[in-house]
Amino acid sequence: MSDIIHELRAIVGEKGVLDTDALSSRVGNVWSGAALNAKALVRPSSTHEVSQVLAHCNKVGQPVVPLGGMTGLADAGKTEPHEIALTMERMNAIENVDEIGRTMTVQGGVILQNVHEKADEAGLMFPLDLGARASCTIGGNIATNAGGVRVVRYGMMRNQLLGLEAVLADGTVLNGMSSLIKNNTGYDLKQLFVGSEGTLGVVTRAVLRLHEALPGVGTAFLSVPDWVAVMKLLRTLDKKVAGGVIAYEVMWRDYYEVNTGETSDVKSPFADPVEFFVIAEMPFLNPETGNDEMEELLAQVFEDGLIVDGVIPKSEEECERLWQIRESFEPEKKLYDTGYYFDVSLDLAAMDDYVNSVRTELKLVAPQADLLSMGHIGDNNVHFSLGGIHEHQIAAACAIVYEPLKELNGSVSAEHGIGLEKKAYLGISRTPEEMEIMRRIKTLFDPNNILNPGKIFDLT
Repeated sequence: MSDIIHELRAIVGEKGVLDTDALSSRVGNVWSGAALNAKALVRPSSTHEVSQVLAHCNKVGQPVVPLGGMTGLADAGKTEPHEIALTMERMNAIENVDEIGRTMTVQGGVILQNVHEKADEAGLMFPLDLGARASCTIGGNIATNAGGVRVVRYGMMRNQLLGLEAVLADGTVLNGMSSLIKNNTGYDLKQLFVGSEGTLGVVTRAVLRLHEALPGVGTAFLSVPDWVAVMKLLRTLDKKVAGGVIAYEVMWRDYYEVNTGETSDVKSPFADPVEFFVIAEMPFLNPETGNDEMEELLAQVFEDGLIVDGVIPKSEEECERLWQIRESFEPEKKLYDTGYYFDVSLDLAAMDDYVNSVRTELKLVAPQADLLSMGHIGDNNVHFSLGGIHEHQIAAACAIVYEPLKELNGSVSAEHGIGLEKKAYLGISRTPEEMEIMRRIKTLFDPNNILNPGKIFDLT
């Protein structure tokens, strides 16, 4: 046993450290299923233990990779055999729900779905929602500034965060656990940790902002003839509910046909093929008349030529099956042996031409691959899946997807972060001056570069 593992066990206890021999059954990434590859997995049970662990690792120059729910898609949580992995899985308590102030105080290892359920018990809601809800953690959501399907109304994870406790590389505990919505007292230090991907500190606790539960939510699954109609439909629906559209998810025909095809157990509810399909969620005040209101609204947009057909689910089960068309990646995994995934954002006015251009250019460099497109279009985010691509074609595909975004003032990562996967392309969306300031901040917070070294950018 190495000296450092022995010393870390003295801090967190015998059960608080799993060495290499005990890691064979631990998954390092939920999507790939790859095993966790690290010198050890450290499992502190308190902020004090996190502080002591980091202070010791900083003293001896031991690299540490903070882990959340291992659902990230940019390799920010990838570990090397010489690194220590640090998980908040034992710090998973919901400490308090303030129903009057509409806040929730949680530890960093709390699972997002548990936050949803606890808020629901209080007649409240936590709006952040994404497909990995049953696995991802609040600490990981903060570290990656998670987005998901409700951003169009409620914003990203940074918009749900009131207070934060984080431990710096040298063990310093930064306690900013304010529950105030208005707190205009200088620099908002907590926001430095949002999207930092574990490179500046370890998130140990947080104060989350809750919202009143909606009396009812209407879901509509719509087939839409063209991009102009997709854009007009968004404006029409959002205007109808006074800017309250909760979700506006768009699937291009290529993605939709895979997720309702032979490898899917959910079939298309529509007979006629069109180019776009939309799942929209909107609130209504009266659950008893909500579906009637939705039917009237769909009749109106049908008359206006904005949709070809539409379905309003009549039960929770039917609603979940329709959402499965959008959220399930199983049909894609069954159909393709290999794949590569992109997550970008750009102005809606440029999106249709951009997607068409990417599709055309990709066929020239990877003719055997299929481009599948979908996204949270209400908030400028489009995702590409490139099914059947070969390893040697990926670099050319990345250039086709990312390089046009510089001129379009777009982002190479809308919500997944940078990690290792997109590090080479960060300069497309960030100026040299911005990247230099980020390096200075990293050096200030972590001068010995022990926290998730090499992620997002290199220091030199």
